[in-house]
Order: sequence, then structure tokens, then C-alpha cells
Amino acid sequence: MKNDKHVSTLKQVEQKRTDGLRYVFYGLQVGLLAGLVAIFYRLLLGKAEDALFFVVHWISGNPLRIGGWFLCLIPLGLIVGLIAKWEPMSAGSGIPQVSGEMRGHLNPVWWRVLLAKISGGSLAILGGLSLGREGPSIQLGAMAAKGIAKEFRLDGTMERNLISCGAGAGLAAAFNAPLAGILFVLEEIHRTFDRRVLAMGLVAAVVADYLSKLVFGQSTIFSYESPVMNLKNYWLLVILGILLGVAGVVYNLVMVKGQDWFGRLKKIPQPVKVMIPFLIAGVLAVYLPEVLGGGHAMVELLTAEQIPGLSVLVLLLLAKFLFSVVSFGSGAPGGIFFPLLILGSYIGAIFGSIVVPLLGLPEDLIQKFIILAMAGIFASIVRAPITGIVLIAEMTGSMTSLIDIVVVSMISYLVANLLGNPPIYATLLERILAKQPQPPEVEEGAEKLLTSYIVPVGSPAEGRAIRDIPWHKNCLVASIIREGRTLTPKGDTVIESGDELLILIARLSFADDSTFIDRLIYGDSEE
Repeated sequence: MKNDKHVSTLKQVEQKRTDGLRYVFYGLQVGLLAGLVAIFYRLLLGKAEDALFFVVHWISGNPLRIGGWFLCLIPLGLIVGLIAKWEPMSAGSGIPQVSGEMRGHLNPVWWRVLLAKISGGSLAILGGLSLGREGPSIQLGAMAAKGIAKEFRLDGTMERNLISCGAGAGLAAAFNAPLAGILFVLEEIHRTFDRRVLAMGLVAAVVADYLSKLVFGQSTIFSYESPVMNLKNYWLLVILGILLGVAGVVYNLVMVKGQDWFGRLKKIPQPVKVMIPFLIAGVLAVYLPEVLGGGHAMVELLTAEQIPGLSVLVLLLLAKFLFSVVSFGSGAPGGIFFPLLILGSYIGAIFGSIVVPLLGLPEDLIQKFIILAMAGIFASIVRAPITGIVLIAEMTGSMTSLIDIVVVSMISYLVANLLGNPPIYATLLERILAKQPQPPEVEEGAEKLLTSYIVPVGSPAEGRAIRDIPWHKNCLVASIIREGRTLTPKGDTVIESGDELLILIARLSFADDSTFIDRLIYGDSEE
């Protein structure tokens, strides 16, 4: 029996090392299905937002029609609340849920999440809630990929890899940003560099992006100009980065407080709570419709020949922020990804509207500050600066501001870290897990999962022999890849920085053991 297990382990490692074609094949499958699902969702949300603003125009100035719209919003909010209650994993963004599944803490039913997220998210946008499509698209892509894994009866290791790549394909289709899609997988979802996942993820992201561009065209999401900035004015980027770092921390804190506020309404059933932002959306439809939906109406204001004045920019920023807090805090299906970029763009517009006339700078620099602030706010809130840098470059279709984006993003990222505030998706995952009555069920004797870890410089495991590391009993270092060579690990094998460790972890204890290995290799914090 022991010899059979050893043979099985070697077979799994050898399969991981050699069958690149299989990864490409599944990458194509994932890209096709995840891309189509994300495109379908994007089309539905586009139609829902068109219908929303048609209604806003139709009810304008007519008290009777306004009253009728409020009567429609009440059952609409109730339906969305019931959908979220039927499938709790469809509530909110979807990114924390995917991260939780990758770490073994969650195991949602893929088809239920697809149905609930698509229907609930579309109705939420129809009602005017300030929620984005990008986080949900990541979850939808991941669940579509999970469906492929279930259909082909793949092992747990391949299933996790497909989920990762499906998430990246979903982001690629939502933003027309394939490179950002795969980087987001490696930086935020998979949390390690795995060459096989990279290969499969790139195929999936490119396929999903291609399908998306066939449907929506090849134009970029944002069409801001990006003029060259004089090097003597780079000190402004430092100030902007600091402001965005602080703003990101405030955003994270208030967003969590919003969830806490709804959580204290214990006597109100969850479906009824979801009605609250729908009713607020009804009021905003009359007085400030620009802040409704994901934020595309606000984007159009910044891309117009004459952007709004400073007071209007501040009003829209505050209203969008507070309404986003209420919309997301209610637990309605929908994300914060695109709305937070909109908030960043308005911070950049406000910053530019102040410093440009004050210092006598060219007026077109306001557009540059808008782009830079989107990347900076993403870095400070999500704490994935590399993804943010590439994402904004792809979304704007310009590489001329790349160095500027890096400067602002890294400063805002460092400021948020120095202030001790955790990234938003990590916080949201902790809150989801705190509500889970018990860990997901796993069959006794289920297969081991093969995971990949790159040992960084300064790792707690660096320079230590394998036998001197307190591995859990359900963990086995199956192979080490060092400078392109595969080594068979022994007790006296010393781990070096740059090593890729292939570790087998029992699925039954994956959640605890993978967390332990993360700390063992990356230290107490990966941020």
C-alpha cells in the first residue's frame, strides 16, 4: 500500500511536469466557456443599465411616474435579496469567495452561483445599485471553469488550476485586459508563480479577451488622453500617491463599517435589508442619477470636452462613495472593482483641477491625473499594484504613462501598508469565513492536491534542510525545481531562494495546511 502511494505521488508530479499540451487544451476550454459567460453577463448588465437610464429619463419631473418607479423598486430589491439568500456565495463581489475556495475554505456549488450571480447582479443594476461587473465576472469565470473540471472529472489539483484561470479569463473579458487577467490570478488568486498555471491562464485570458472584442469591439474601456509630464513636476506624483494611499485606507475602513451597519439590523430579514439601497437608488434617480449603476455615466462626464467644475466633482465623488458603501454593504450581488476605479478617477480629476490652475500647468494634465489616480487607488485598496499598473495601461491603451503609473501606484501601496490596513479582499474573505458554520465537506481519503510555491529571498524556509522544517503530517515535498532542473528532495536537501517547491497536501486538511505553508515560506504576511 505504501509503495502504491509512492508510485501515485511520482505519477502526479511527472504528469505536472510533462503534459503542457493538456494545460493548453484546458486553457482553451476555460477561455471559451468563462469568456462566453462573462460576455453574456456584460451584455445583460449593459441592457439593464440602458433600461435604468431610460426609466430615469422617463420619470424625470413626473411625480406619478416617480411613485410608480418606487413601487417597482420594492419587489425588485426583495427578489434580489431572496436570490442572495438562496445562494449566499453569490452575494457581494465574488473575488473573496474565489480566493476562499482556492485556499480550501469554501466549496460552493458552481451552477447555483452562476444562476444567482447572473440574475441577482443584473436586477441590482436595473435597480440602480452602485455595483460593478468585474468582480462578479471573475467569480463567474471561476465557476464556469469549475463546471468544466466537474464535467471532465478532473482531480483536485487540476480543478484548482482551472478555477484560477477561469477567474483571469473572466477579468479579461470584463475589461478587455488579458495581461491584467493573468496577473490578477498570480498576484491575488493563486498567490504564487506556477508556470503551468501561467501557460494555461494566458491561453484562457487571450481566448476570453478575443471573444469579448468580437462582441464589444476593440476600443479601450477608458479613452483618456495621456500627455507627457515634465520631470520637474514629478513631486506632484508623490503627493498624489500619498493622498491615494490614505484614501484607500479610508475606503476599506468605511466599506467594512457599511457591512457592520447592515449586520446590526438583526431584526430585519436579509431580503428586506437589500431593499434599502434600492429605495435610495430611487431617490438618486430623481436628484443625482449620474451615480447610479457601475459608473459609466460618471466616466462620460470626465471624457467630455469640458469636465464638471470642482464642486460638482466633489459632490459626485462623495455621493458615489457613500452609495457604493450602502449598495455593497447590503449584500446584493455585485462588485466594487469598477466603482473603486471611478472613485479614483474623480480623485484624480479633483487633484488636477486644483493643481493645474494653481501652478499654471497645461490643462490636459488633468486627464493624466485621472489615469494615475485609478491605478493608485487600486493599489491602495486591493494591494495588488502590478495588476493595477498593467490593468490601467490596458484599459487606456497607452503605455506613455507607465513610469508615472508605477510611481503613484507604489507610493499609494506603501502608504496603505504603513498605515497597517489590510487589503479589502482579504478583509472580506475573513468576514465570509467568520459566518461559515463549518468548513466545507471533504470526503475522507480524498486525493492530495499538488501545489506550487516559489521560495523568495529572505523566506523563513531559505537555507534550512527539509528535515529541519516542521511540516505537517499531511504535507509532502514531492519535488523541487531549481534552475530548470528537477530534484528529488531528501531529508538533507537545503531549500534555496528561487526554488519551486511542489508540495502534496491532503485535501481533507488543505485549508489549514496551505495556510501553514504560506507562513512557512512567505512569512507572517504576504503583503
